[in-house]
Amino acid sequence: MMAQNKRIIIWSKKACPNCEEVKNYLSEAGYKYTSIDVENKDYLRDVLETKYGIRHVPVIEVGSEQVYEAIWEKDFEKLKILINK
Repeated sequence: MMAQNKRIIIWSKKACPNCEEVKNYLSEAGYKYTSIDVENKDYLRDVLETKYGIRHVPVIEVGSEQVYEAIWEKDFEKLKILINK
């Protein structure tokens, strides 16, 4: 289903409806993911700002080793394309 050795990382926080929708979508589609909770952790938001110029979540990163691509909107078609690249 997913390209070998690809990882999915979701930057999220509690009480974020878009974050929950993305997690539910991935779970229902059978994708494993790692979640990074940025709630009350400005240093993690700083990482997002450095990497992508944004501080909001969700941010979904897909990749392997040190090469990741990301989207930061709830666009399941775009996410599916990124996962299956």
